[in-house]
Amino acid sequence: MQVSVTATGGLQRRLEVAVPANEVDSEVEQRLKSISRTARLKGFRPGKAPITVVRKQFGPQVHQEVITDLMRSSFAQALTQEKLTPAGGPRIEPITVGPGTELRYAAVFEVLPEIRVESPERITIERPQAEVTEDDVTAMLESMRRQRPIFTAVDRPARDTDRVTIDFDGRIDGQPFEGSEGRDVQIVVGAHQALPQLEEGVQNASAGESRSVTLPFPPEHPNKGVAGQTAQLQVTIKRVEEQSLPEVDEAFCRAYGVEEGGIAALRVEVRKSMERELQDIIRNRIRVQVMDGLYRENTLEVPRTLIDEQVQRMQLDAARRMGAKDVSQVPPREPFEEPARRRAALGLLMGQIVQSEDIKLDQARVHSRLGDIIANYPDPDEARRAYAQNADAMRQIESAVLEDQVVDWVVAHARVTERPMTFKELTGFGQDAGTPGEETGSQ
Repeated sequence: MQVSVTATGGLQRRLEVAVPANEVDSEVEQRLKSISRTARLKGFRPGKAPITVVRKQFGPQVHQEVITDLMRSSFAQALTQEKLTPAGGPRIEPITVGPGTELRYAAVFEVLPEIRVESPERITIERPQAEVTEDDVTAMLESMRRQRPIFTAVDRPARDTDRVTIDFDGRIDGQPFEGSEGRDVQIVVGAHQALPQLEEGVQNASAGESRSVTLPFPPEHPNKGVAGQTAQLQVTIKRVEEQSLPEVDEAFCRAYGVEEGGIAALRVEVRKSMERELQDIIRNRIRVQVMDGLYRENTLEVPRTLIDEQVQRMQLDAARRMGAKDVSQVPPREPFEEPARRRAALGLLMGQIVQSEDIKLDQARVHSRLGDIIANYPDPDEARRAYAQNADAMRQIESAVLEDQVVDWVVAHARVTERPMTFKELTGFGQDAGTPGEETGSQ
């Protein structure tokens, strides 16, 4: 087998491979002889057809199969011989593949770059230091009360925080439209859960009152049949209810799954949950700083193949989140180019750290991570069995654990400073009507 390699620019390589004709012919003959021992051909007993007949019947198909298999095997051998590591699958360009000739083809592909990770001592990390206080637990209980409001009917006009139950009938240009009727629709005044004009239309209204509301639908409304049009709604107010917060008592505790121990036990469970949230946020902030540092301190030529893979993955993820129904709705690739380059580069850098530092997957952490995931399922044992039988799901968990181990290694060698913070500062808790914030600094 003859092999030649040409660098065609950047990380791209053109690998030409030639397999002698006698090797191709020999493999074809062996396969034809194997077929002849079992072939059923008209006019001959099974396995008794002459090889010339078998060759005429099956020769072209067998030759094509041999060419395909030899390309695959010879490509792998050529990579080993030339010490090349492709970044992705090759583009095969046949040169000579006909019967009776040598097999010659070119494989064009990108190789992985030579990776040298700079010392992590150049990376600076600010590690938040925070704890959950009794005041934080009390504030969280207040937030939990707001999540379970009690509504009591009142005989007065509706005001902010009241819940109003309405019926409505709508028309656009005198005609009903999809969703033009609603019965027993509930709106919390001031909660901004309904279109502003509808919410304004029920403010200061009393039970039994009817109102006419002009409702312009925004152009981006998900219902394309009404988007950008204006409807007239006849609204009947059926009930106005005042909002109050429940007492933190035994019933309240049971509503949050605490059957025994009352308020003291609920506070213990709430604290545990808050401490888990706090640790997750701290770990995630450190992870983001590690990733930023690795990317900033290590300039790397990234194969176009890997970038394209990441772009496509991110496009599909974005399309799913937007509810896209076909490929025409997939967002353009340009906004994903730089994030995809970063993600691909970090994958290469972290893989190099795993290899150079001989980091082995910590199975105990995999087991712990799986335990955290299945704890939220109604039947954790059944969920564990389902995960164990799902190779892709387990690979995702293992990949996440291995990433955590790389982050730990970087942190152990980086310049780390501590920053005292409160639970509220770190989590954003209480910034939006007392509800926990969702910003964790994740990518």
